[in-house]
Amino acid sequence: MKVYNTLSRKKEEFRPIDSKEVRIYSCGPTVYNYAHIGNLRTYIFMDMLRRVLEYNGYTLKHVMNITDVGHLVSDENDGEDKMLKGAREQKKTPWEIAEFYTAAFMEDIKALNIEIPEIIPKATEHIAEMLEFVTGLVGKGYGYETSDGIYFDIQKFKDYGKLSRANLEEQLAGARVEVNEEKHHPADFALWKKAPKEHIMQWQSPWGMGYPGWHIECSAMGRKYLGDVFDIHTGGVDHIPVHHENELAQSEALLGKPAVNYWMHSEFMMVNNGKMSKSLGNTYTIDNLREKGFDPLAFRYMCLNAHYRNKFNFTWEVMQSAQVSYDRFVEGVQSHKDGTEQVDSAVVNEFLSDFEDAVNDDLNIPKALGIAWNAVRYGKKSQQLYEMLTRMNRIFGFDLEKKKPEANGPEVSPEIQALVDERQQARNEKNWKRSDEIRDQLKAMGIVIEDTPEGAKVKYI
Repeated sequence: MKVYNTLSRKKEEFRPIDSKEVRIYSCGPTVYNYAHIGNLRTYIFMDMLRRVLEYNGYTLKHVMNITDVGHLVSDENDGEDKMLKGAREQKKTPWEIAEFYTAAFMEDIKALNIEIPEIIPKATEHIAEMLEFVTGLVGKGYGYETSDGIYFDIQKFKDYGKLSRANLEEQLAGARVEVNEEKHHPADFALWKKAPKEHIMQWQSPWGMGYPGWHIECSAMGRKYLGDVFDIHTGGVDHIPVHHENELAQSEALLGKPAVNYWMHSEFMMVNNGKMSKSLGNTYTIDNLREKGFDPLAFRYMCLNAHYRNKFNFTWEVMQSAQVSYDRFVEGVQSHKDGTEQVDSAVVNEFLSDFEDAVNDDLNIPKALGIAWNAVRYGKKSQQLYEMLTRMNRIFGFDLEKKKPEANGPEVSPEIQALVDERQQARNEKNWKRSDEIRDQLKAMGIVIEDTPEGAKVKYI
């Protein structure tokens, strides 16, 4: 198995520390709002990695944290804590916000059939480990105290910047960095922040009441559950220049050696060829997909059609195409379930060998999916192919027992039925313009309406 290591900028043979168990840390959500589909692409990548490793016979010890304190609005060191900002805007306590959005996130990953990591620690439950980490860095001369917190001195860590490969001075010239005359270098980052009395989330520390910096959380929790050195750290590419760069620096500074052997990152999802972000107001959630009649697993299918290290563009037209293709793929697999024709074992073995070569080549899932499609379209209907495709689906994670809704049947989603009923009401009122609008909306979702004397019948394209 080969994986692309962000640190070396090349594919490397994957050699785990333990021959049987792989230890992974994945940056989890900051639970102040709903996860959008761009965020969720990263967790689908995380799931692909898990599934390929399991397919190859490894057991996993996988940590995905929940950030419920300390993640500042800018992702760096300025602004306020995202949890506090969300709490104020939604008129709830930070703990209520965290509980609500953690549950929502877990529902989202369940809908996408993403496997749950073995350990899901919350930042607020690991303050002691973070303080121990910060105290260790201060003791080694990497951390220093200012009037507002404890900072990491990046100039004392000679390899700072080796993950992002950014020239620090050039990076600072174009970056927004808080003005703090007490810092030794403008890019020094917070390990621990001192809290004013009115700050809601704060804990006792050797430097008075305060709260952790965002980056220290992952280093401390990773070390607690996975040991000083573990195999793989995953996240989105947006984490490379700041969060993961700082994680790497503080962990290596404390340990005196690398803490992670392979850094793996998934690329951005674009929307209408532009950046997707909450601040731009162009994000979509799993519920938004459902509202338009799409199966969350069709979104999973869409993500699997693009390599995790490539950007790809989300549009509703692409989503519709993914829904149609997903439905056809599932139906194609099902068509082999009761097949009676025999397929030469050499054919099955070739399909499987090509599939395994693809998934083990830095998770080339798009190629693997193409190989599965070739098997689906094979000229014979065979239980052998069904069993093989089911085995491949251990990695794809699709619902192979999914059935298409039948005309006027109970499996038509409430959202679709509501549109059908609204269209019928518009027709009753001779509002042909609205009726046609809904018809076109349904057609874009792969649904046609047949008007019969018995009423409207739903058919899927």
